[in-house]
Amino acid sequence: MKLTIKKELLLESLNKVSKAISTKNLIPVLAGIKFELKKNKLTLTASDNDITIQTIIESTNDDDFKVEREGSIIIQGKYVLDIVRKLPDKYINIEVIDELKILIYTENSEFNLNGISESEYPNIGLEESKKKIVINSSLFKNIVNQTAFASSNEESKPVLTGINFNIAGDVLECNSTDSYRLARKVIKLDKASEENYNIVIPSHNIVEFSRIIGEDEDVELHIFNNKILFKTGNLKFESRLINGTYPNTSNLLPDDSFLVVSTNLNAFYDVIDRVSILTSDKEKNIVTLETNGDTLILRSSSAEIGRVEEKMAINKNNNEDIKISFSAKYMMEALKSFSTETVDIHFVGEIKPILIKSSEDETLTQLVLPIRTY
Repeated sequence: MKLTIKKELLLESLNKVSKAISTKNLIPVLAGIKFELKKNKLTLTASDNDITIQTIIESTNDDDFKVEREGSIIIQGKYVLDIVRKLPDKYINIEVIDELKILIYTENSEFNLNGISESEYPNIGLEESKKKIVINSSLFKNIVNQTAFASSNEESKPVLTGINFNIAGDVLECNSTDSYRLARKVIKLDKASEENYNIVIPSHNIVEFSRIIGEDEDVELHIFNNKILFKTGNLKFESRLINGTYPNTSNLLPDDSFLVVSTNLNAFYDVIDRVSILTSDKEKNIVTLETNGDTLILRSSSAEIGRVEEKMAINKNNNEDIKISFSAKYMMEALKSFSTETVDIHFVGEIKPILIKSSEDETLTQLVLPIRTY
């Protein structure tokens, strides 16, 4: 294998596939990136058994890269990424000599690395399904950003560490919960799915994928029994699915509310942010909210630190009032998922879930459970 390639082309692809390299992997070959060079195509593949990422660099001219000898080799991922990133040259040469010795060189630099035979690399298919689902990448990023934060970090409940994708016809419903809050996004697909799906994708994996895709591309979802393949442009990203039945989160959403408070999103967020400064427990950081006519009062106190109270003007749908406590951290993360100017806070009772919605974006619902302070 021997080629000359533009540094920026190679680095962009290496940055993507390297997300699938695990330093803790017990299989040494999985610390490497598989390079497969054909006539005018370089395919890079990396996997840690949890996710697999493959990207293809295709060339139509010698300006991008020039192939002198086809071939395949596994190169240690960490080192090849560091080398390519730090070389100052516009073009980089990569050559395999004596079958397992790799030479990476430019005019003034030369690195010799030990490679691994491609025969030792696991057989990775990355096959596609005939029944794909297509979503715009900007919308896909929104779905992930607005839901993934609410999933659990507790490995004792594996199914809650993922995002639930429920697809029926042309409706995609995404849910994420850690038992204390719920994020739900419901969108209409451009084309109805031939099959219904109810799957759970590990949050960490789907967040990683959303970070490496561009804006306004088509993302294809190819769903199988125990895995999902995302495809966009020259990139393929495969993730395992989490086994288990996702809880029916619709039961958590109250049907009605006795009080709806409408307020400016940024102003409400900033008030909670300031009031939570004096909360002593960073995890629970409990804030108490109280309405009094058209005034919203937010308080927090700590025996060791002190107390704080802030007021702000609000609009209410009736003359009812409420007093309720919640986690400032959870409420702020829920509010951060909205990109609207105003939000509507729906109250059902002092010990019932708080719903956050916006008339400007009806696809998104956030739920935060109250905390009893007595």
